[in-house]
Amino acid sequence: FMINMGDSHVDTSSTVSEAVAEEVSLFSMTDMILFSLIVGLLTYWFLFRKKKEEVPEFTKIQTSTSSVRESSFVEKMKKTGRNIIVFYGSQTGTAEEFANRLSKDAHRYGMRGMSADPEEYDLADLSSLPEIDNALVVFCMATYGEGDPTDNAQDFYDWLQETDVDLSGVKFAVSHPKTAMGSRWPAVPPWGLQILVSERQPSRPPPCPQQPGQAACETLSSALDPNTTRMSPPCPQPQLAPGGIGCWRLKVFGLGNKTYEHFNAMGKYVDKRLEQLGAQRIFELGLGDDDGNLEEDFITWREQFWPAVCEHFGVEATGEESSIRQYELVVHTDIDAAKVYMGEMGRLKSYENQKPPFDAKNPFLAAVTTNRKLNQGTERHLMHLELDISDSKIRYESGDHVAVYPANDSALVNQLGKILGADLDVIMSLNNLDEESNKKHPFPCPTSYRTALTYYLDITNPPRTNVLYELAQYASEPSEQELLRKMASSSGEGKELYLSWVVEARRHILAILQDCPSLRPPIDHLCELLPRLQARYYSIASSSKVHPNSVHICAVVVEYETKAGRINKGVATNWLRAKEPAGENGGRALVPMFVRKSQFRLPFKATTPVIMVGPGTGVAPFIGFIQERAWLRQQGKEVGETLLYYGCRRSDEDYLYREELAQFHRDGALTQLNVAFSREQSHKVYVQHLLKRDREHLWKLIEGGAHIYVCGDARNMARDVQNTFYDIVAELGAMEHAQAVDYIKKLMTKGRYSLDVWS
Repeated sequence: FMINMGDSHVDTSSTVSEAVAEEVSLFSMTDMILFSLIVGLLTYWFLFRKKKEEVPEFTKIQTSTSSVRESSFVEKMKKTGRNIIVFYGSQTGTAEEFANRLSKDAHRYGMRGMSADPEEYDLADLSSLPEIDNALVVFCMATYGEGDPTDNAQDFYDWLQETDVDLSGVKFAVSHPKTAMGSRWPAVPPWGLQILVSERQPSRPPPCPQQPGQAACETLSSALDPNTTRMSPPCPQPQLAPGGIGCWRLKVFGLGNKTYEHFNAMGKYVDKRLEQLGAQRIFELGLGDDDGNLEEDFITWREQFWPAVCEHFGVEATGEESSIRQYELVVHTDIDAAKVYMGEMGRLKSYENQKPPFDAKNPFLAAVTTNRKLNQGTERHLMHLELDISDSKIRYESGDHVAVYPANDSALVNQLGKILGADLDVIMSLNNLDEESNKKHPFPCPTSYRTALTYYLDITNPPRTNVLYELAQYASEPSEQELLRKMASSSGEGKELYLSWVVEARRHILAILQDCPSLRPPIDHLCELLPRLQARYYSIASSSKVHPNSVHICAVVVEYETKAGRINKGVATNWLRAKEPAGENGGRALVPMFVRKSQFRLPFKATTPVIMVGPGTGVAPFIGFIQERAWLRQQGKEVGETLLYYGCRRSDEDYLYREELAQFHRDGALTQLNVAFSREQSHKVYVQHLLKRDREHLWKLIEGGAHIYVCGDARNMARDVQNTFYDIVAELGAMEHAQAVDYIKKLMTKGRYSLDVWS
């Protein structure tokens, strides 16, 4: 390179003086241009630098500060004078409702509480909680699906698994109300469960060891000060890892449904994990049973919980049981109609201007393209619906759940308005009296009473005792006021009366108002007290491989006579039944919906045999499974044996998808179609009887790696089917009963025995 440069220099030596002259001239002009640019830039910088610097710096600082402030629940507690915070993980609203009740309880003990969604805060801020005097944190956590946390508690669960933050001195509690969805419970979650459990025995100290493997719904644990003397015999404490929680005091309450395989899984896991991090209990774990009387279990636990808190903090109940309004009514006499909610779940006018992604807060309005009756009998109405999801970008897999937001019966809404003497078309807002609360309204506001009672509030389920207590003040007849307050009390007589008169008689709020003629509360207070109307979940009865642009639903219309002689109707199924594809006046019938992912999945390998047990509408996900296996065969793939055990009352009454299943069987997509008709002979025949009949072949498939799927009733069918598999394994595997149980449990942990059940 240097040689080339030298050669070039020699070649141009004769013109050096000319080049130098040109270069001097060129540099002079370049210098002038550069000098002008520099002067111009300096002038601009001196004149405008203040405006340009201030704006970005101010914006950046403001955004950062706001973000930190909003995510710090400790700072909010300090600012508002709170010392108790109740976090809830809720899928159906039960945990949130109990959290609100606990936070409101605090005022009776001279404390101030707040309920909070863990999704809105940074839970690492727990380490700062001891900065507040007499602070207590309570977790009211539901379990969803296969022992999973609810959507809004997923981040908290992940954090709890990974954190090594030092939480020494933090006082906490954990609660676990009922099953999210009231269904969908498969096998044992991937994490072991070892927790201290004592059910409905508040005076007895908890035992130290607990058997692993019990499962999931919603639980409540509380830990108090490190200096508090333990109220129960000490259990062996794990060694505290560096950065662990320290010596906390702990109280746990679990509410669930014992018919599910994973009764209280999430709450038990949280409790166990806190213990591993150094937590100590001051009270035994309590478990509420939604299959029994969840409300009674919650009240019983709460009666023991608050005295323990009082003893620790050295406070006494004030005796103030007066009603405390959380929201104030604002009536809008002159408001732009474009600013009024008409049933949207989140964004205003989201139903008019749909934008993906679609989820629980932004449902998609799917058109009903098919709505047909599946059965021949007249006693019940079983239906098949198809929802069009074209252009929604919604994707689903066989086994997923579709959630729909129903509307209450307009006749019930009108009767409520009439009995309360209210104008249902008044536009109003219920504004939170706590201006610092993230929850500004109990439901989307502004809206009309009619819209609130139709789309946002649950008016058909029996109200809980706290609602009865709040309403009692509006009964002008002393006997009716006494009745309501007795049912809301913690006395044995009151609990029995509430169970028989409200729960077992299935009295909803309208029935209570009708049976208590002097009870006429203000409609705004009633709207404040009623829980939110929740989405209804159904197992998808189709495969996206075959039906990528539609979601299919199989459901039975709910209608029954109560002990009080009233006819009660299921909200969602009766609403769906009326959704005719043509719609009103030729328009489309629309259903707000979204898809919820599930772990109820076909095996990864198509050659794996599958054994499906789904009587009644439990056949729904298996229609999707069979469609998908048939599609795989059409693609030339090798597919393993596909067995279906289906059950119904009679072949000519309620045999669902009869033609479709017969065709799948003829085509070979369904290897075996086994149907139990329970009422076509003198003795009852159910799916478990057919399983027992085929035990040799089933055992061969299980030993060969088959996957078992059970969908339907949790209270009887799922339990009986599981017991039958215990018997098959014990007999043909030459095992003791305990070994057979362990064998099935291992299948569950491996994902080879899955449940999608409800009660």
